[in-house]
Amino acid sequence: MSVRVRRIYEPPEPEDGVRVLVDRLWPRGVSKEDAHVDEWPKGLTPSTELRHWFHEGGSYEEFTRRYEAELDAPEAAGLLDGLRKTARSRKVTLLTASKTPEESHATVLARLISD
Repeated sequence: MSVRVRRIYEPPEPEDGVRVLVDRLWPRGVSKEDAHVDEWPKGLTPSTELRHWFHEGGSYEEFTRRYEAELDAPEAAGLLDGLRKTARSRKVTLLTASKTPEESHATVLARLISD
C-alpha cells in the first residue's frame, strides 16, 4: 500500500498515482487543469470549527484526536474506506495546501488509510 502526502503547489509526478485533494477549499493560485486532481472528497476534511481552533493555536495532538473523532461520522467513514480500497491496488497521493503537511490533517488521513 502506497500513500503519500504532498503540497498541491508541487508539480504532478507520474508516481503520484491517484491524486486526492483533501482540503475543503480549493487552493489559491492553482488552476484545476494544472492540479491534475482525480478526487476531491470534501467530506474527509476537518470541520470549519476544528480548522479554526487548530489555526488559533490548538495543539496538533488534540487536533488529531478531534479530527479522528470527526472521521467516525458515517459519511467520512465511508469515504475513508473508499480511499483505503483504492490504496490497496494503486498509489495514492493526498494533496494539501498546508505549509506544514507533516502536521496537517493530510498526514492523519495518510496514517489512517495505511492502517
